[in-house]
Formats: sequence, structure tokens, C-alpha cells
Amino acid sequence: MAVTAEAAAEMVLERRAYARVGLLGNPSDVYGGRALSFAIADFSATVHLRPSPELLIQPHPHHDLVAFPSLPQLVSRLQSEGYYGGVRLLMAICKVFYNYCVQNNISLKAENFTLSYDTNIPRQSGLSGSSAIVCAALSCLLDFYNVRHLIKVEMRPNLILNAEKELGIVAGLQDRVAQVYGGLVYMDFSQGHMDKLGHGIYMPLDVNLLPPLYLIYADNPSDSGKVHSTVRQRWLSGDDFITSRMKEVAQLALDGHKALLQKDYTELARFMNKNFDLRREMFGDDVLGALNIKMVDVARSVGAASKFTGSGGAVVALCPDGDSQVERLRKGCQEAGFVVQQVKVAPSVLTDEELSSLLLAS
Repeated sequence: MAVTAEAAAEMVLERRAYARVGLLGNPSDVYGGRALSFAIADFSATVHLRPSPELLIQPHPHHDLVAFPSLPQLVSRLQSEGYYGGVRLLMAICKVFYNYCVQNNISLKAENFTLSYDTNIPRQSGLSGSSAIVCAALSCLLDFYNVRHLIKVEMRPNLILNAEKELGIVAGLQDRVAQVYGGLVYMDFSQGHMDKLGHGIYMPLDVNLLPPLYLIYADNPSDSGKVHSTVRQRWLSGDDFITSRMKEVAQLALDGHKALLQKDYTELARFMNKNFDLRREMFGDDVLGALNIKMVDVARSVGAASKFTGSGGAVVALCPDGDSQVERLRKGCQEAGFVVQQVKVAPSVLTDEELSSLLLAS
């Protein structure tokens, strides 16, 4: 019997993951630290999964181009956007998901599917666009195979990070936690927690604790990462300067958590500025990139607190002095050629059952 269009539509799973803003503590999440991050509804990635006779990873018509009008245009595209789109991300999470299920004796039904994706998260913007695609795809796989209840919420960020590691992407768990949970999350990645539990301690918070925040980014890709950073190597070798500064960055997330609970936004602004200043001390201007630093400088020129949302490409700003300061920020960004918009925090994406399990675990 033929499947009707309505029935076919009901068989398609659509899952979404939002862009992430690191409010405090980054990049200490890569170094056993802490982080305070939230997901934003302004930008997201969506993945669709539908049953199909063969397993198919469908290329995106824009992000996975393989046909070009000419050789110069192919080269121009590679120079601006790199070699890879989202197909490799979808393939990697399929592999990691399958291996995890095998290793944990989670049986999967013998059915195939087609995966496709779309995203409006600006490329190289420090908003965690790649992991959003992986996170949304993992959510599809959990529901297609009906194993969501068998893979703990706390472990899902590890699967996403492992998929990205398959592709040589170097990152920490912060982004993936914020995208798996949605909303606002406080995270503690202390080595003791990681060794004992296999994951950090993650605490969802009320998004209404956040003050109005503003996102600043450039239409052009981030210029961070063109100069290799030695911070990781220095941290591994026990460099006193790096280890002490990274502990200060981690402490800012803990202090910021307390400030949020008290709605002390003056202190929050001070912590945000300090977070960026410590990053700058450790990594240096050549690694951070002139365009990224300019975004911070524009915000600070009007008295707004500002820091990177991630490793560069976008900045999150807080205007503790109110509307007049916001207007000055908008004007300053416009004159500098930057986009600025108030962020809309995404709600928690966890089910009631998942939230209940987290409460019981805590």
C-alpha cells in the first residue's frame, strides 16, 4: 500500500540545536575549568531524518557545493569557507553514535534513513555552528532508534565532541553542553568530576536571571586562528603563567554564577571584561585577530562590557547603564561596519523526563 504524503511527513523527524554564547569561563572548559553559557534562538541548525531504503547523507545545496562555474570561483570559495560543509559532521556523529551503542549493549533496529541539514549560524562566528549540526543530528538518531532514555543527557555532549574529534576539530565540552541542554547552564569540568562521572557537573539555570545582552559580529569571517597558539602546549607543560591565568578564568564562571543569582549586573560586567583581558594576556593579539579585538574595543568605547562568545568571530556585550548606552553601542557598531542585535535566549530543549532525571541525579 502506498504511503500518503501526510503519513510520509509524519515519519520525518526534525530536530534543532541553537547557537551558543559563552558568557564566562571560556576557554577554561578545555583545561578542567568552569563555564557559564547559554543558547540563543537567533541562530540555529536543523536536521531532518526520514526513513529510506538506503542510508543516505544528503549534501546541502549551498554548504556542500561540488559544482562551480569556474576554477577561480572554486578557489575563492575554498579560501573564504574552507573545504568542508556539514556532510562530514553528519557522517561522524553516525559513526560515534553507532559505536557508543555497540559498546554499551544498546540494540538498534535494522532500518535505514536519510539525513539532511540546514543552518543559519554565521560561519566562523564563534557561535558553535558545527556542533549545532552534530547536536541536532544526534537528537534525530536518539528518537529514530528510540534510545533517548538509554543515553544520559550528561553523556550526549561527549558524543558530540567525539564526533568532532573524528574530524580533527579541537574544542571543549562547553558548546555541546549548552546546545544539548538549551537555555542557560553553569558547568564545572573539574578533573575529579570528569574522572569519577565521565562528564562534568551541569546545572540548568533560569534564563530570566540574564540581563539584556547584545551580540556583535562581522559579516566577514573571523581572522582568529591564523597564528598558531602555544597555550595548550604551555598548559600541558605546567607553565605557571598559563595555569594561574586559566584558574582565574574558571573562577570567573563561579563568581558570575553567584552574580547572576543576585542579579548583580555591575559585577557581571566586570567579570566579562576580566575574562577577555585574561584571554588576551594568554593568547596574544596575533592569535586573537585584529578584527575580533576591534569588536571588543568598539563595545568598550561606549562603556559596555564585552568578551568573545567563543574563540573569536563574535562578541557578547552588556550595557549596564541602560538604553542610552545601548544606542551608543548600536551607533558605534554601525560606524565600524559590525552587526549588532539583542540576543534572544533559547529555551531549554530537554524533555520533562530528562529534566526530572537531572533533578534526581543532583
